[in-house]
Amino acid sequence: MYDTILVPVALDHSTHIERALDVARALKSDHGKIILAHAIEPIPGYIAMELPDGQLAANREQAKTSLESVVDGVDDIEKVLIYGSAGRAILDYADKCDAKLIVIASHKPGLQDYFLGSTAARVVRHAQCAVHVVR
Repeated sequence: MYDTILVPVALDHSTHIERALDVARALKSDHGKIILAHAIEPIPGYIAMELPDGQLAANREQAKTSLESVVDGVDDIEKVLIYGSAGRAILDYADKCDAKLIVIASHKPGLQDYFLGSTAARVVRHAQCAVHVVR
């Protein structure tokens, strides 16, 4: 059983979120906590300067609202937005919150994953704690 479990999610792949949370609940110790996190990727400066005023703040607020709605009415899950490239941001936040386990959803790998690598693959390769991959 794990005391601190990080469950990084991609809000645009919501079909895997409930399964990942079920696994996290099953592996959480009695006094443990689950942290649901969504990484917001940086937008290159040359694109950001073309966006309307307030668009980045609106995007952050929309992500926060979406994250809240994923676990609407559930009080025992902490929800956080993290910033940066998804793989690196997840690993950094796992270290910061002293996660003992990361439960991450993954799609079935395709040819592009062998050249680029998926976020889940990066997390599995570089995490300093246990990682459970949900498919």
